Amino acid sequence: MRNPDKWQPSDPDSDPAPVTRRAALIGLILVLLLVLAGLFLTHVLGDLTRVQDCALSGRSNCSRSP
Repeated sequence: MRNPDKWQPSDPDSDPAPVTRRAALIGLILVLLLVLAGLFLTHVLGDLTRVQDCALSGRSNCSRSP
């Protein structure tokens, strides 16, 4: 029940929940995973581009490792 008197302290049951940073930590981990996945994808696509350019230039000894 709400206290009708404005000068009396409110009920102790209405304490706010403690602040946690779990959501921020999960978001940070998700962003880091997305950045790492993007870097890996860029590396793989760059290697494939080099192999394709080599093959299209008519060479027969193209390999994925430089």
